[in-house]
Amino acid sequence: MIPVIVRNIKIGEGIPKICVPILGRTREEILQEGRNLLTYGADVAEWRVDFYQDSVCKERTVETAGLLREVLGNVPLLFTFRSKREGGEKDISGEFYRELNLAAAFSGFVDLVDVEAFFHDVPVKKLTEELHQAGVKVIGSNHDFAQTPKREEIVKRLNDMRALGVDIPKIAVMPNSPEDVLTLLAATLEVSESGMDCPIITMSMGKEGMVSRVSGGTFGSALTFGAVEKCSAPGQIEARELRKMMQILQG
Repeated sequence: MIPVIVRNIKIGEGIPKICVPILGRTREEILQEGRNLLTYGADVAEWRVDFYQDSVCKERTVETAGLLREVLGNVPLLFTFRSKREGGEKDISGEFYRELNLAAAFSGFVDLVDVEAFFHDVPVKKLTEELHQAGVKVIGSNHDFAQTPKREEIVKRLNDMRALGVDIPKIAVMPNSPEDVLTLLAATLEVSESGMDCPIITMSMGKEGMVSRVSGGTFGSALTFGAVEKCSAPGQIEARELRKMMQILQG
């Protein structure tokens, strides 16, 4: 497996990296959350653009990305517009989704872009190629807030995402039992030991799945999400506590 290098961070090497979401609705809130994030030692910042009140305007969004870039310094910035169908704040057309992600990528202010791998209104493989032309890395993502698919299906989705050309496949699922958490971790281990040539990100959400956010690295997940003030998904752990727990677990 070849790590994905973004600025000074190697995703897929060593202890899983911690990504902290920025969920502000106004430009001022976004920039303040960026400053706060720095004090928690986050490895990566994720700007959840679907929370931003002006995300319907590409120009305002790019301007805000530029200001956030100044605040974050050398911390890698992941640009994510999460659609409502996958747990986000807003509905968005496929065409605007594509235009917004490309505007952010070609601005030079972001380092990674999250692309929903099974967004049926978007030619994901083509969009991934376009984003690569802009010089950013692509996280292909899939979220299921209702259930945990069978192990074979999780493995298939991760492989399908890689086939689309994304740099890092990511899947997040909701457990309805402790067995579901084991299913997610078993699928993670299977893919990580299958010879896939890139890092993967997996997590089981909610209180029951919290253990996967701490122990995911043991099974092959390369990045986890921690919180500073607000959580972008159920089960996120405060970033500093999360790092301590992972260091204890993985030595």
